[in-house]
Amino acid sequence: MIKIENLKKEYPNVTPLKDVSVEIHDGDVISVIGPSGTGKSTLLRCINQLEKPTSGRIWVDGEEITDKKCDMNKIRQKMGMVFQSFNLFGHLTVIENIMLSPMDLLGKSKQEAYDEGMRLLRTVGLAEKALNYPDELSGGQKQRIAIARTLAMDPDVILLDEPTSALDPTMVGEVQAVIRDLAKTGKTMMIVTHEMNFARAISNRVFYMDEGGIYEDGTPEQIFERPQRENTRRFIKKLKVLELNIESRDYDFLGMAGQIEAYCNKNQIAPRTSSRIQLAFEESAQMLVSMIENPRIQAVCEYSETTETAEWMVSYGGQRLDVTESGDDLALTVLKGITEEMKYNWNENAELPNQLSLKIQRT
Repeated sequence: MIKIENLKKEYPNVTPLKDVSVEIHDGDVISVIGPSGTGKSTLLRCINQLEKPTSGRIWVDGEEITDKKCDMNKIRQKMGMVFQSFNLFGHLTVIENIMLSPMDLLGKSKQEAYDEGMRLLRTVGLAEKALNYPDELSGGQKQRIAIARTLAMDPDVILLDEPTSALDPTMVGEVQAVIRDLAKTGKTMMIVTHEMNFARAISNRVFYMDEGGIYEDGTPEQIFERPQRENTRRFIKKLKVLELNIESRDYDFLGMAGQIEAYCNKNQIAPRTSSRIQLAFEESAQMLVSMIENPRIQAVCEYSETTETAEWMVSYGGQRLDVTESGDDLALTVLKGITEEMKYNWNENAELPNQLSLKIQRT
C-alpha cells in the first residue's frame, strides 16, 4: 500500500502539488487524468522520489520513503517506472537492455536474466527483436521493450508516465494492449494518460487532478458518467467555458460582446451557433438588467467540443423571479426562437438563487 500525506511540491514559479493526501491499495489500477500542468507526472515522480517533495510524507508498504534514512534504491527495486521517452540504452541490444538491471541489482545469473528476458519479450510480442538495437525499432516497439525491462525487476508497483503520448497514433493500440494485460496481473499500477477511453477501460480508480491536488477520486463509472465536481464534469465533457459577470446596470455591453466573439472564434464554433450564443446573452442580460434594480448576474456559457452544443447558465440574485413567465415578451420570443430549451429554477441555498438555463439550438 502507498500512503501519501499532505504532499506539496513547488518550483520557483509554480506549485503543481499543493496538498495531496490519498491511500493507494495493493492491486489498484489507477488512471491519473486532468488538464496539462496539474501535477500528474509530478505526483508519480514524487512517489518514486525522482522529485523530492517540498513537504509532506509518503509511505510504501509501511516504510516512509520521504525519510532521509530510507534506502530508496532498495524501494525502487519493487517500484518500476515507464517513461514516455522510453530511456533504452542505445548501445545495448533489446535483450541486453532487459537483462542489465536484474543482473546488477538482483544478482541474477546471466542465464537466469536471459531466460526471464526472453519470456517477457514473448509476453509483449517482441521475442524476434531480442538481438536488435533500439534504433532499429518503432516507437511502439521501444515502449513495449521499456515495459518488459520494467517487468524484469518483478516490481510490486508500476508507474507509467503518459506511456503512449510520444507515439504515432498507429502505434498506441499495441502498447495499450500490453498495459491492459499487465493490469490483470494484480500489480499496483498508476498510469498518467490523456486517453480517456483507455483510462475508463483499464482502471478500478481514476484520479482527476486539478487545483493543486486530487480534485476528484472515484470509480471510472463515477468519474466518466456521474462526476461529482464541476471541474471534473467540464473536463470529461470537453467543455469550453466563458464566464461573464454583471454588477451594474451600466455594465460594459460592448466589451462582453467582444469576449463572446473571441470565445467563439478560439473554439471554432460554427457561425450560426456563435450568433445564437451572442444573441442569447444579449437578450437575457438586457431583460434581467431592466427588471432588477441592483443586478447581480453571472452568465456562464459552456460549449461541448464532443457534441458541438452550447448552453448558457444565467444566475441572478434577488427575490424569486421567473423570467420565463414574467419577462419581456419580445425578448422571450427571440430566446424561444434560438433555444431548444429554456428552463428556470429556484435554488434558495445558492448565492444567486435564480437560475435560468438556455440550451442553444444546434446548427
